[in-house]
Amino acid sequence: MSAVLIIAEHNGRELNSATARCVSCATSLPGARITVAVFAANAAVAQQAAAIQGVNEVLSICHDSYAQPLAATLAPQIVALAAPYELLLAAATTFGKDLMPRVAALLDAPQVSDICAIESARRFRRPIFAGNIIATVDAGSESKVVGTVRAASYQAATAGGSAPVRDVARPDVPLPTHTRLIELSAPKSDRPDLQSAARVVSGGRGFGSAE
Repeated sequence: MSAVLIIAEHNGRELNSATARCVSCATSLPGARITVAVFAANAAVAQQAAAIQGVNEVLSICHDSYAQPLAATLAPQIVALAAPYELLLAAATTFGKDLMPRVAALLDAPQVSDICAIESARRFRRPIFAGNIIATVDAGSESKVVGTVRAASYQAATAGGSAPVRDVARPDVPLPTHTRLIELSAPKSDRPDLQSAARVVSGGRGFGSAE
């Protein structure tokens, strides 16, 4: 049985659908036991994670500092929880790409980015050269592997689960002080998140007119 830890991504109120896609990725690993870690200012998001089919357990780590989490300070706290797990995953979003390489470095573990298929707990497939080639990557015999999941390669796991939620104290580990949040500025848009889109259609000068 492979123990998998997925780091949830959310906006403080709602779970990002990319997390459910990570669960779909993890369930493709035979015998996987999936735990989702939710670092949040309150426990509401943890309940959403518990409702995802395929999740065996949710770790709810609540603290005011997680209202605006920073990868530099979150990474050592994830490392403190990592001991029981063989595979640590997050979505290959801006959040995951910032966070997981830091986790891998602190664990001195191999990182596999943009996973689009899992062959085993140590072997993965990922796109390279802008998706023109699919590479098979063997992470060797390391005790842990850190990865980011290409969300567009998976359908989101459905709701209807009822995984137990376990409250966990904020890990008491030394945190770096060289990084702090100054301001968060994000444009508002009604468009869907392209990072988790299964298909993107775009048009340019090839069209003769708007019609």
